[in-house]
Amino acid sequence: MNTKKTLAFGVCGSFCTLAPALEQADRLRAAGWDLVPVMSFAAAGLDTRFGTAVHWRQQLETLTGHPVRDTLQAVEPLGPKREAAALVIAPCTGTTLAKLAAGISDTPVTLAAKSLLRVGCPVVVAVSTNDGLGASGENIARLRQRKGYYFVPYGQDDPAEKPQSLKADLTRLPETLAAALQGCQLQPLLI
Repeated sequence: MNTKKTLAFGVCGSFCTLAPALEQADRLRAAGWDLVPVMSFAAAGLDTRFGTAVHWRQQLETLTGHPVRDTLQAVEPLGPKREAAALVIAPCTGTTLAKLAAGISDTPVTLAAKSLLRVGCPVVVAVSTNDGLGASGENIARLRQRKGYYFVPYGQDDPAEKPQSLKADLTRLPETLAAALQGCQLQPLLI
């Protein structure tokens, strides 16, 4: 694969955010990126009121033209073999944030991050968590201090009904990726 235009696109189990995330994946593809789809164990294995795991897998595979990588063995070569220029995690759940912050790489998405970070590729994080201003806030802060992590601008998605919840503005994913590839962080907080 040509790493200059190949991007790993990881999705996690924030099921209500999968459709908007795939819209942005389609924008990236239309801009010339070849996308390698990666699914967390939750995204690949759980059916919810937002759709079945099979549905989301089919959507990703149709969109990207590649089979989903959903095992540790399938994602480990991403970095060492220079199979992608970056990893986008959209949506990135509180669980995935916690694992990344703790250095735990026991899911396809977290191992993809480790694999690409080890060779200096950026990881673009699109937060989607109901406890972003609670327990996940600490993990966001920890990752913002680390080299290689770049955040899509985010803010509260429903302050009245879900006062702890944070969600990335996914429409800003392409510009965040472009900045990350230059080593720059956009202002991550929506104001």
